[in-house]
Order: sequence, then C-alpha cells, then structure tokens
Amino acid sequence: MRYALYFSPPKDDPLTGAASLWLGRDAFSGETYAAPDHERLGQAEQFELTADPRRYGFHATIKAPFSLAASVTEKDLLTVAEEFASRTPAFEIPELVLGQLGRFFALIPASLHQPLQDFAAKVVKSFEPFRATLSPADIARRNPEKLSDSQRANLQRWGYPYVMEDFGFHMTLSGQVPETRAEVMKAILTERFADFTGRPLSISGLAVFVEETRGAPFKVHSWLPLSGAKS
Repeated sequence: MRYALYFSPPKDDPLTGAASLWLGRDAFSGETYAAPDHERLGQAEQFELTADPRRYGFHATIKAPFSLAASVTEKDLLTVAEEFASRTPAFEIPELVLGQLGRFFALIPASLHQPLQDFAAKVVKSFEPFRATLSPADIARRNPEKLSDSQRANLQRWGYPYVMEDFGFHMTLSGQVPETRAEVMKAILTERFADFTGRPLSISGLAVFVEETRGAPFKVHSWLPLSGAKS
C-alpha cells in the first residue's frame, strides 16, 4: 500500500468531471469511461495517450506516493491530515492555463504563485515523518543521473525530486505525446478545457490517494476541505 497527498478539486466539481471523462476514470468513484469520439483523435490512440495519468487519477502531486514508515499507521496519517487541512486556509491560483511540459500536457498556473509554492512545501515537510525511506530500487527508478543537483538532493531528503524550489504545480492530462500529434492534442485539450482555463482555480482541499498494490490504479481515500473553503 502506498499513500500520496494530492490536490484534486472536490468529487462533484465540474473540472473533476471533465478531467475524469477525458482520462477515462474517476479516482473518487472508480468508474471508467470509454474515450470520447473525436474526428482527429481515435479512441484507441486517446486511450493509449492517457494511460499513465488515468492510473494516477486527475490530480496535482503535492507529496508523491510513499509507503508508510514502520512507526506509524494509516489512522495516524489520516488524523494528522485532517488536522492539517482544518488549520490551513483555502486559497486561489489566480489563473489556470493549458501548458505543455516536455511532451505531455497539463493544466498549470499562468505564472508562479508564491502561496501555492508555500502550501506545497508545507505539505511535504509536515508529512515527511510518515514516509518510509526509499529503497535503492525506488531511487534508481528516478534516474538520479539525469536530475539536477537540487533535484538529487530533494530525492535523498524528501523522497521526490520535484519539491521545494523545484516544485511545479501541474494537473496532468496526457502521457508522452509524439511530436507529430502534439498540435492535435493541444487543439483538442484547448477546446475540452476552455471552461476552466483563463480563470482562477480554488485550492480548497487536500486529497489522500491510495495505491493498494504497486501498479494498481490510485483511488481517493479521503478529500479534506481546507479551512474556509466554500462548500
């Protein structure tokens, strides 16, 4: 069993619904969906190009998947998560946009938003006591030789390269898209997520996701509202 602390909009949020339909699975309910028809992107191709984010569920990684340390239990984790959420104020990202990060697409902030960076760092630090030390195999899977010095240091200290000054909030919408298909993918995603881009995104909760066995689909265990979040 692994746990992760992710941002996700609430279960009934329109963005959660739109992203779940696009990816082909709802991480809250476990319901799966056939890829929607599109004249420029066949069902089989879309299913393949969304396979990786479909397994993880629609989210932004805050504290990456981890096994529990031997000294703590799931109940301990959930108790602290509830306390953390209750005393951490909700806030907004001023503007959400569609971005291309390397060869994959994601919803990202239009610009660096320091309250978001601070929130992510606070989550990583606050829940570090719950994380079991990475195995050598886990470290090797991250290809440390390809990471920057700060990313390697983060991997050793926090169990994940892309935290602190290397953190970049992103809600993934595709796997690696071939260069020849990037233009088509961008056009389709621009259209499908037009209702959510160019406007603020409320960071209203913290979600505990679980992976029951390695390689299994991640599911939402608990969605915890932040302090002052609008219901």
